[in-house]
Amino acid sequence: MMIRVLVVDDESLARSRLKALLGDCGQPGAQVLGEAANAVQAVEFLQHHAVDAVLLDIHMPGADGLMLAQALRQLPHPPAIVFVTAYAEHAVQAFELEALDYLTKPVRLERLQAALQKIARVTQLVPQAPAEWLEEVLVIQERGGAERVPLAQVLYLKAELKYITVRTASRSYLLEGALSELEARYASRFMRIHRNALVARRAVRALERHHDPEEGEGWAVQLDGVEETLFVSRRQLAAVRALVSAA
Repeated sequence: MMIRVLVVDDESLARSRLKALLGDCGQPGAQVLGEAANAVQAVEFLQHHAVDAVLLDIHMPGADGLMLAQALRQLPHPPAIVFVTAYAEHAVQAFELEALDYLTKPVRLERLQAALQKIARVTQLVPQAPAEWLEEVLVIQERGGAERVPLAQVLYLKAELKYITVRTASRSYLLEGALSELEARYASRFMRIHRNALVARRAVRALERHHDPEEGEGWAVQLDGVEETLFVSRRQLAAVRALVSAA
């Protein structure tokens, strides 16, 4: 199983390093069909060769990687796009262009291998339900790249200092942003239980009496998938009771 790849980066050393890493990948492996130093060379190459994926730098002379990715989306059979860049601040814009992954330099072999596995799934080299890639996701910036966390896996969102804790059954992530914006955007999925917390409606299991060191005596909600409980404010208690009763 080999994924056909075009590497696009204006720095020859960066292209060489990425090709070397691709050579170390397996399950799936990668076959580098070509390389390009700019958008013009990339487009010219793709006019004559079919690839499964383009590994694409963002900051390049002339048309940058974001512009090239937008152009590639217009192709009859667009390749999967994986951005490989030294800059993390473009991740959200990259995923708005339907990029499959976003890796930050220096690229680690395990992150590159994970990106190839994603490419394999969406190009149907490995059977995978296509609905997985149509899900709404949160883009989480992490060291070494950006992670796409499906909203269907998120159990709660909790504001703590300047970050929001995004909790799934398997782990926690840190997301920059405002809880109020997430509440407005995903009101059908999440409900507010406290000034600092939203919970997934589908995950609410029960209410229980609870003592909180800061809030005092009150109620807390139990969620499927995690042992911890989250305090419910008096203002939100009636709505949570109604949700539990309807479950």
